[in-house]
Amino acid sequence: MPKITYITSDNKVHNIDVDNGLTVMEGAVQNDIPGIDADCGGGMACATCHVYVKEDWLNKLPKKEDGEEDMLDMAFEPKQNSRLSCQLIVSEELDGLEVSIPTKQG
Repeated sequence: MPKITYITSDNKVHNIDVDNGLTVMEGAVQNDIPGIDADCGGGMACATCHVYVKEDWLNKLPKKEDGEEDMLDMAFEPKQNSRLSCQLIVSEELDGLEVSIPTKQG
């Protein structure tokens, strides 16, 4: 089972085992990780699951779709490494992925 590291805005580190096929957002919600609100439930209709992906993981992730880019424009303080965690599907290839959660969601 892949392990995903979530770092909250207060720098608390949560190393969570997340089932393959779930999204990074679902892993956070199911494990009560603070800071990922997921208001739309993963429908890519909001930006409340916004995370910053550790730089060395960016090229290992699928490219952002146009809709994700549009939603990230509404996120709080988007950066080059911003992603919607609802669009990141967990697989063995993502074992060790590290994401940081912004101080607030958009």
